[in-house]
Amino acid sequence: MESHLVDGGDTAADDRRLEALDPQPLLTRDYETRPALVYERLRDRHGPVAPVDLLGVPAWLVLGYRESLQVLQDDAAWPKGLENWRARTEGRVPADWPLAPSLEVNHVLIQGGPSYRTLRTAWDAALRPFQDPRHPQARRLKSAVTGYADELITLLAQGGGTGLADLSAQFSRPLPLMAASHLLGFPGSQGDDALMDMWRVLDAGPDAEPALARLLVTLSELAAAKIAEPGDDFPSHLLAGHPDLPVDALARELFMLLGMTSDHVGILISNTVVEVISGEAEGGVRTALSAGMVRETMNRVVMRKPPLVNFVPRFAAEDTRLGNYTVRAGDPVWVSSAAAHADPLFAGQMTPGSSISSRAHLSWGAGPRQCPARELASTIAAAGVSRVFERFGHLELALPVDQLPWRSSPFMRGLRSLPVRYELAGPVPELPVPAEPASPAADVPEERERANRRRSSLWRYLTGLIRSNG
Repeated sequence: MESHLVDGGDTAADDRRLEALDPQPLLTRDYETRPALVYERLRDRHGPVAPVDLLGVPAWLVLGYRESLQVLQDDAAWPKGLENWRARTEGRVPADWPLAPSLEVNHVLIQGGPSYRTLRTAWDAALRPFQDPRHPQARRLKSAVTGYADELITLLAQGGGTGLADLSAQFSRPLPLMAASHLLGFPGSQGDDALMDMWRVLDAGPDAEPALARLLVTLSELAAAKIAEPGDDFPSHLLAGHPDLPVDALARELFMLLGMTSDHVGILISNTVVEVISGEAEGGVRTALSAGMVRETMNRVVMRKPPLVNFVPRFAAEDTRLGNYTVRAGDPVWVSSAAAHADPLFAGQMTPGSSISSRAHLSWGAGPRQCPARELASTIAAAGVSRVFERFGHLELALPVDQLPWRSSPFMRGLRSLPVRYELAGPVPELPVPAEPASPAADVPEERERANRRRSSLWRYLTGLIRSNG
């Protein structure tokens, strides 16, 4: 195949194959605790593109901002789709590779080939009513998220008007899951049980495999119900744009929305809260927040600590010069938004201490495959952050900011916990007693939803956290 060499400077490209470069493991203890240092070492040794080992599988990691844009903006030269992966086609990817389950689920973020465009068009159309503030669905979603945030804060405050809480487990993580349940149109408390299973899957603990099996069954049942009886929810709108989507394919799309929304948005909420609290001494961040600039604060946060640190892989369509190397056709290429944001050629253009952030960040991707739900995720996160600082009169970290515990994966990076000392603004409101199914209040949809939630496994878990913190 004729090489397509992209201008990368005057130096000759290293033409050695990826496997011959002895790629070193990326996911080390250093990566877990100090990923920026790992990126810096790789950049110093290899330049803007580095060979790495991902749990036994070699891949290219793109560290440079310019090179990241080059890959993200050219879908033809760097397509998605595991069918483009040469090593996998040749049987050189181990059957038990730990990342295989998350990449084998063929949904809109993974899919390549001619069927992608139809699916993406349906996604864009299905999300539009929930992302455009002019639509009633978007207004109802924002109202619902604000209500969920109030419920979670009120529940947390049952431990007292002042106290210690894990704002990640008790607020940042459940809030976007509850919002996703609203979007998916789950009946009753079934959605909350699915949310608990989604948590188990994301945490990749010993119970992740049975949780995933249960979750896929639940989502398949939900998909079948929406096909039989559509409603005013995301699955139904997706089916309207893609009527021939079978049950199993619809379930995979719902899994993607639930997983990505929950983890990405939860991390964004926690990171923004930390930015505001730790930035108080500098005098600028809380002022900006009180002036209604929550979105701008979030932009600064994703510049420094993007939740999605590495995107799912793309594959070189033909031999291509990228950075200091020749990437061979079929090689996997992982773009690192976290490393690209730290690229001196990009980071050096950002003005330190500026109250206005650059929107040139790559946290939602770039090009034709930019995240379709970016506005949705931003809306949920902004509503949650706003409610935190409206309901709490005082909030401070219970640990020094450099001692907060982080969790890293090949894709995401977020806080394991967010311990805070809080003081509620105003008296502690009473948590309403759940209405019994036969009571008149239970016939009101909002009251019925709240009653179901407070009998659910999620609510029992959150109530247990209050007792443990106390």
